[in-house]
Amino acid sequence: MEDITALRLAGSTSCDDTPVQARQKVAQIGDRLRQVRWVGGGSGAGKSTVARRIADQRGWAVYSTDAVMGEHAARTDPSDAPRLAAFLEMSMDQRWVDRDPVAMLETFNWFNGEGFDHIVEDLASLPADRPVVAEGFRLLPALVAPLLTDPGYAVWLLPTPRFRQVAFDSRGTTSDITGRTSDPAQALQNLLERDRLFTNRLRTETSRLDLRSVEVDVTLTEHDLVERVGMELAR
Repeated sequence: MEDITALRLAGSTSCDDTPVQARQKVAQIGDRLRQVRWVGGGSGAGKSTVARRIADQRGWAVYSTDAVMGEHAARTDPSDAPRLAAFLEMSMDQRWVDRDPVAMLETFNWFNGEGFDHIVEDLASLPADRPVVAEGFRLLPALVAPLLTDPGYAVWLLPTPRFRQVAFDSRGTTSDITGRTSDPAQALQNLLERDRLFTNRLRTETSRLDLRSVEVDVTLTEHDLVERVGMELAR
C-alpha cells in the first residue's frame, strides 16, 4: 500500500508491521506533530520567505529542511540512502552536465524521500507549546499526507518556470553550482528543467492526494503570496 511505503521512508514503520499496525504508528506520529504546519514546493518558490513571515506574524517557530541537509546527510546510512551515496560519489559534471534532467530528477535523493525520517525525528523533538512552520522542497506530498491530522495544515508552492528563473537570478547563487562545472550554461539548463519537472510532479501529487497548493508566478507580490499561504493554512 502506498501510504505504508511512504511511512517506511519516514522511518515510522517496519517490514514486520501489518497494515493496521503501520496505520496506528502513523496516527501516533501525526498526533505528535499536530503543531506542525508544512510549506513545501518547488525550488525558488519563496518557501523560506513565506514561512519566516508567517511565523513572525503569528509567533510560531520555523524549521528549515534546507538548513539541516548537511547534518542529515552525515547521519544517513548509505544502505538506507543509496541515491545520496551515489550522488556524493559524482563529480560536478556528472551531477549537472552529463545526465539529462529526467535522470537527474529520478535519482536525486531529496526528491525521492531519502532522509525524511530525520525531518520527522527533528520535528518530533521540538517543544509542542507553539506551532512550527516546517518548510522546504524535501517535504514531499506523499510523505507528509499520512502525517496530517488536518489537511489544512499543509500547502505546496508551485512556481512557474518564469518565476523560478527570476528568483534564481535575483539570488545570484545558482552559479555556486553551475560555475563549478565545465559547462555552466548546460548545467543551468539542466538544473532549471529538472526543477520544472519536479514542480510538475508536486502539482500532480497534491492534486491526486487532494492537498492544497498555490501557483506562484511573477504577477504575485511577496505580500500577496504570504497572505495567500497564510489563508490556506488558517482554513
